[in-house]
Parts: sequence; structure tokens; C-alpha cells
Amino acid sequence: MSIKTVREALNEAFAEEMERDCKVFVMGCDNGVKGNPFGVTLGLAERFGLDRVIDTPISEPAFMGMGVGAAITGMRPIVEIMFCDWVTLAMDQIVNMAAKMRYMFGGKVEMPLVIRVPIGAGGGQAAQHSQSLESWFNHVPGLKVVAPYSPADCKGLLKAAIRDNNPVIFLENKRTYAVKGEVPDDDYLVEIGKAAVAREGSDITLITYSGMVRTCLQAAEKLKEEGISCEVIDLRTLLPLDYDTVLASVKKTGRVVVVHEASKRGGMGSDIVAEINERAFDYLDAPPLRVGALNIPIPYNATLESAVLPDVRDVLDAVHKSMSND
Repeated sequence: MSIKTVREALNEAFAEEMERDCKVFVMGCDNGVKGNPFGVTLGLAERFGLDRVIDTPISEPAFMGMGVGAAITGMRPIVEIMFCDWVTLAMDQIVNMAAKMRYMFGGKVEMPLVIRVPIGAGGGQAAQHSQSLESWFNHVPGLKVVAPYSPADCKGLLKAAIRDNNPVIFLENKRTYAVKGEVPDDDYLVEIGKAAVAREGSDITLITYSGMVRTCLQAAEKLKEEGISCEVIDLRTLLPLDYDTVLASVKKTGRVVVVHEASKRGGMGSDIVAEINERAFDYLDAPPLRVGALNIPIPYNATLESAVLPDVRDVLDAVHKSMSND
């Protein structure tokens, strides 16, 4: 094991997969010479050349279309949308082409395409650079959606996504790039579609993913002081979602709160709560609750931004509400 940041773990995953398979290449705005605005691809251009770490024009529809074309002709492209907000510009290529082609051609073509999308707010980047749009992709058949938190999971899931023959939306929370953790030194993959129990508990289940894993773990530590034992489920993958792990935890605790940074309305929490109600209603001791951002654009002002985003206090309030509902 080595201690690495999420940024370093992702960079290592790129390098290992590009070394292993010459068909793997990276493209996006400022990925090459500058090494990505967040430093994730730093040094790859010097190591593999600018024909495999490609700086694209500022046209998301164009280079996403290039990625789709490269994937169906046998390459394994990794396409980065610099900010989640700009994925809207490439939705036709992602939703109507990448997600559908393998099905519409009867499996005769494969789509080994990874689409890296930094998500989340923080730092006063305002309404057009701060969104978390993962629930949009959860609605699209043909896609896989991954949202890891820890450095080890980021590396293992990125490597798994690169080797997958289906299009994978790979979500990275911008505020987690500096998060540190143990990362195995050997070549390893993390299974797509498998959640992890980040913390064992018995009284209530917190279901979360990406940057909110840290928030839920902090809340669970505070609740421990009150005698409340929280189980924290890190989904890691949103589509397909590991309901076996989720439902096993819900059946054990009888109470559940789903936490995500995205807006509460129409977020992943709505779908997860619906599934729990349909598949584990008789095990519930209280109605499932959701915690998410307010349903307004993310403000630029730091104080207002903080007020919009969910935090530890919001998780504590939801848990207290659930525990008081007998």
C-alpha cells in the first residue's frame, strides 16, 4: 500500500492502463500540455506523447463525437468534460449515440468509452461550474455511472471502466482531489456495480456516494457520541446500483437517509427511496429521508453557496428526525 491523493491515484490509473494497452488514449480541453486544470493528467503527455494525450478544441459536441467514433472502431478513448455543467453540450453524442449503439446494432459493435466528468460545488465557481447532474445519466439505458470517493476506489474503478466494453460516466467530485488514502501498489480493479460498507452500524443507514461519503462519515462520528450507531453505505457505482448491499443494510437498521450533493428534487435519492419502499417497506421503522442541495442554482457568494449545499448539520437533522419517528 502507498498513501496517495485521489488526483495521484487517477493519474496512476491512466498511466498503468495506457502502458498496458496502446489503444487507450485521453482527450479533452487542456489535458495535454497543461496536465488538466485539476492536475489529474499531469505528466502523461511527456510520457505518452500528444498523440495519446490530446488537447481538443473547446467544442464538447465535437470531441465527444470523436470519442464515440474512436470507440466503435476499436480504440479505448477517455474523454474529459472539464466541468459537469458542460456535459449538456454533448448530450446528443452521449445519450443518443454512445448509450444506444451497441443495442441498436445487436451487439455487433462495442462502446469502450470512458467519459470523465468532474462534479460538485465549492470554491465559488458559481452556477455554471458547480452542478452534479448524475441523476440525468441514471435515467439513460445503456450507460454505466460510477461515482467513487476514496483514492483506492477511484483508481480501481477507473481501471475497470477503461477495460469495460460499455460507455461509463466516471464522476469525480472536485473537492475530493486532495483526499488521501491507502492505494494498493499492484494492478487491481474495483468491480463496477458493487457498493461498499464504509462504516458498520446498527441503528440507521446512511446511503451516499462521492464527496458526501466524507460528510456522512463525519456525521456518523458525531452521532456515535449520542449513542446512535450509523451504517454508512458508499455506493461507488450508481448504475447499476448495488441494491443487495443497500437492502441488506436497511433490513438490519430499519431506518435510512440518502445523502447527495445534487439538488434534492429529482436526485438519486428519489429513485433510491422509491426502490427501498417497493422492495423493503415491511422492514422500515420510519419513512426514508433524503438530504440534498436546495433546488436553486449554486450561488457564487461563498456564504450563500454554503447555505445551499448539504453539510454535516443537515445529515444530523435528518437522522434525528428519523430516530424520533417511531
